[in-house]
Formats: sequence, structure tokens, C-alpha cells
Amino acid sequence: MSWYREWFDRDEYELVYRQRDDREAERVVDLIERIVRPTPGAAILDVGCGRGRHARSLARRGYRVTGIDLSERALEQARRRAAEEGLPVTFERGDMRLPACDRCFDGVVNLFTAFGYFDDDADHARALGAMATALRPGGWLVQDFLNASFVRRHLIPEDVRHENGLLIRQRRWIDDGRINKQIELHQNGCTLTFCESVRLLTLDDFRRLYDEAGLDLLDTFGDYDGSPHHEDAPRLILYARKRSAPDDGVTTTP
Repeated sequence: MSWYREWFDRDEYELVYRQRDDREAERVVDLIERIVRPTPGAAILDVGCGRGRHARSLARRGYRVTGIDLSERALEQARRRAAEEGLPVTFERGDMRLPACDRCFDGVVNLFTAFGYFDDDADHARALGAMATALRPGGWLVQDFLNASFVRRHLIPEDVRHENGLLIRQRRWIDDGRINKQIELHQNGCTLTFCESVRLLTLDDFRRLYDEAGLDLLDTFGDYDGSPHHEDAPRLILYARKRSAPDDGVTTTP
């Protein structure tokens, strides 16, 4: 089984990443609004939405949001949290390599490195092609990914911390163009081990993938404050638009 099919369905995932909270999600959405200026009430697809923190932030601002994710457990939590806030977000189970629809969204977001998971780079191309397919002509994409050069320069091989009586040990290494992480959770003499592995896609890789998907890369940023992207920036945030073709014009409202 692929690591992402197991790990994102676990409650322990939230414990390991509890520092990634709603405040961080609001910063990302602030940046999206600044660089894109979406139309009021725009239809937005959140690909790899996880537990829905970005989707809920977008919905609070009046956008019509659909989130898709492969993890049913994550989607259950996303639906519950949206319902608690009274937010009309649609959450659906879906594989990012398959189009959610044909030309029915104004914008697509793919955030918090919810990409680069696959062993075959052709699957990364399929995923971006599916995102482009879901966009109306001229629609926009914002993708938030790790910065490969930053990861290589600042790799922390190991760290240990405690959360609610749980010892969390994380080991990281780079092999065959991927950043790998082993996560060990120790409590009461028991140990659980999970893994993550993400392809270290570079800006040049994304340029090629975007071109193949019919997307024009317009700008890049290096952090959630919107600073310019550079080799030592912590993030690679990409802003692109779908090219319009002469026969484009049919739209479907989700």
C-alpha cells in the first residue's frame, strides 16, 4: 500500500502536524486573495484538501468551495468541522489524478505540499492535467509546494519532541530525488511507525509540467507573506492560469 493511503487516514497525523493550524491556513488564503483577486463567490476546488482547513478558510470568505481527497477519515473530519461552523463546503473522495469535472471551476488550490507523492512522474503530470481540466478557460491555479533547494540545504536529519505524553521522533533523509521521513510515535512501551516520501520537484520541473498541462506560470513566491521566490526560500508557491483555446466557452456550474 502506498504510504499516503495509510498515513493520512490516521488520527496520529493531526498530532504530528498540530502546529499547522487555522492561523497558518488564513495566511495562505490571504496570499491567494492578494495575488489572484478571485471574483466574489468564485467556485474553487481544493485538491488534496485533507481535513479542510484551507477549504473552510476560503468558504468563510464567501467562495463556493469543493474539496477532494483520497482519505475518507480526513474527509469525515473536514465535513464535521465545516458543519460545526455552518459552512457550505462540499467534500468528496477523489484521486487527484482524475479530473473532478470538465471546466467547472474558476480556481484550483493545491496546498501544504499535497503533491509529489507518486513513484511515477507520469502520475504527477496526470494530476496537474486533471487540475487543468477542472478549470474554466483562463481559470487560475495556486500550488504550494516545498522548495527543493531549501530542503537540501537545511535538512534536519532527526528531531524529537513530546505531545500529550507521546514521544514523536522524526528521521529525514534524501534518496533518489525524494525527501523521506520516518515518523516514530512512542507511548507506554508501544511504538507506531509511519513514513512519508515526496519527490523533490524543482521550479524547472513545474515549468515543464505546467506547459504540458496547458497552464501558463505567471509568478512564484517563497513564503506565505508573498516574498519573491529564491533558492533559499522555505516554500515554492506557484500562480498559473489555464490557457484559452479557440473552442473554449462551455462551462458547467458545480
